Amino acid sequence: MISDANFYALAIPAVVFLGLGKGGFSGVGLLAFPMLSLVVPPFQAAAIILPLLMVQDIVGVWAFRREYSLANLKLLAPGGLIGLGVGWALARHVSNGVILVLVGFISAAFVVYQVAGKGLGARAATGPAAGPATFWGTICGFTSFVANAGAPPFQVYMLPQKLPPRVYAGTSQIFFAVVNYLKFPAFLQLGQMNATTLTTSAALLPLAVASVSVGIWLVRRMPAERFYKVIYALTFVVGLKLTWDGLRQLGVF
Repeated sequence: MISDANFYALAIPAVVFLGLGKGGFSGVGLLAFPMLSLVVPPFQAAAIILPLLMVQDIVGVWAFRREYSLANLKLLAPGGLIGLGVGWALARHVSNGVILVLVGFISAAFVVYQVAGKGLGARAATGPAAGPATFWGTICGFTSFVANAGAPPFQVYMLPQKLPPRVYAGTSQIFFAVVNYLKFPAFLQLGQMNATTLTTSAALLPLAVASVSVGIWLVRRMPAERFYKVIYALTFVVGLKLTWDGLRQLGVF
């Protein structure tokens, strides 16, 4: 198990963010990966985070088991599988900095586009659509595998539908639960899981479960308008953060 105090100084808030994200505040959980990447290599950070996500998925799916969009899940699934396959094939060859810049730019630009339409609530709600779902599902599966950054592409597809917060959260929980459980054997095959990462994940597990429970509690009590304003704000801030981190990794700054 990792024993460095500097690691846990960042790992503890990172796991809290991860739990709030799995509880329904999609986007804030993205902060966990870049935070841990400051103190351990990116692939090791991903390997520590994945088992925590898998346990949080059980809590989240159970909490929202009756509140989700089956139509969207059916449309997103094929693209998600394709994206995971591409991510597995290219994991050792893709620069993490490039992925972070790509995901960050998409996130920030999407929020700017939405706000440009006379405010977040001005645009008419969209509905499930096979083409966009396949495209964004593929991007989501790929970025989730290589950088644990699947939430922004998911949000680009889902947020314009303006679903009830709990339906949005439930759809997110189920989709990413499937993605994460499919990622685990691939991580094993790539040699990313080992005794150090697994014991470190186990040490952080109680905090991971507690924080996702807090996120679920907040989502169930927050009005829809306020919920989506929070999600859009988190998406924009995280987008800027990921872009900055990616550009630093590429040596631009």
